[in-house]
Amino acid sequence: MAKALPRVTYSNIGADFAPLHDWLDGALPRFRKSMLGQAWPNVMAGRHDVSGRAYEVRCPFERDLVVARLVSADRKAVAAAVRAARDAFPVWSGMGWKTRVKTLRKWAREVEQRKYELGMAALYEVGKSRLEAVGEAEEAIHLVNWYCDEMERSKGFTQPMRRAHADEETTCLLKPVGVFAVISPFNFPVALACNMLGAALVAGNTAVLKPSPQSGLTSALLMETVEAAGIPPGVINLVNGAEAGPLLVDADGVDGIAFTGTHQTGMRIYRKLASGPYARPVICEMGGKNPAYVTATADLDMAAEGLIRSAFGLQGEKCSSCSVVYVDETVKEDLLGRLKAQAQAIVVGSPEDRRTFMGPLIDETAVERFQKVVKAARAKGRIVHGGERVSGPVCNKGHFVAPTIMAELPPDHWINKEELILPVLSVVAVGSL
Repeated sequence: MAKALPRVTYSNIGADFAPLHDWLDGALPRFRKSMLGQAWPNVMAGRHDVSGRAYEVRCPFERDLVVARLVSADRKAVAAAVRAARDAFPVWSGMGWKTRVKTLRKWAREVEQRKYELGMAALYEVGKSRLEAVGEAEEAIHLVNWYCDEMERSKGFTQPMRRAHADEETTCLLKPVGVFAVISPFNFPVALACNMLGAALVAGNTAVLKPSPQSGLTSALLMETVEAAGIPPGVINLVNGAEAGPLLVDADGVDGIAFTGTHQTGMRIYRKLASGPYARPVICEMGGKNPAYVTATADLDMAAEGLIRSAFGLQGEKCSSCSVVYVDETVKEDLLGRLKAQAQAIVVGSPEDRRTFMGPLIDETAVERFQKVVKAARAKGRIVHGGERVSGPVCNKGHFVAPTIMAELPPDHWINKEELILPVLSVVAVGSL
């Protein structure tokens, strides 16, 4: 039945998703009963490993619910994972790009087969709404296939170059680097893990995946799709836990790092690898403010709708979230009124509910950061909407806050400059572009 359900993407928000919601009404309770609370090991060379500190992942919208029991990999386990990736590199890099593409397309098909499981896992461990969660799993499939498309388009990254003379031949050939550490964030545990892994693997590299400490269930399910796709043991290895990240960055045998997360952590990784005896590639995606600009002649209804979706989708906990908008001062109050009206209509609650648009923040630390931002906004500006924790029978169980709109902060205020990863939109009036 699930195969006939409508696909969820970030561009078809107007589609009829009632059949999907109807199916999820039955699937979510079954998933909750059968999958949550299990123990999941780390994986090295296809073997399970439980050396390290055991810990639990709790659901952000129901704090008493254990999503997964995981192991924070210790130094020995991280070294074993890197060694497994290094041992697998000669065969994987040597099998030829066409074979790798064929294998990775099979992986994408395995992810496709289990996309609803992966989406439901993201719903419980991140607090994503139903459509955000399923849409992320769909995106993961597209990303892996896109890298395969690019490899085919570039003929394995072998490109003929210009000739200075008719009797010469010049070719640019890109070769794999070796072992990549792939450090993925909590907010897109499926899509961004597949994104960075897909790019590394199609080029012939092997990898050690270190997901966010909160994202072990999705990573465990992804590793099952890796095995089902026939990707050789050791090509992708998994280590969980907060301690594993620094250990992986410091580990001998890591040839490059792909990271998505905070600016502070990304720059620390970049400086670490740049200070070594030779250059190693570091790919850091560290987010930003994603400002929007609304002119005096803009369609304010359309602008408000887009701003609300961007600022408060996934609770604002994404690097692509618009958290500041610069608006022509002649239409500022009009825009604020429309933004407030749309924010008041947002349903905040459990992502298990089909009506929910905005779920919880990831943890109590995020709530404390939200409260700090609101306090600073009240001191230098005004809160137009929100600014508080959301209470009620459902919301009292988790880390829920209201979508928050603020105005009249000085343009150079830190709220308008620093990435927040929160459901906060600052409206700044300007005289002109």
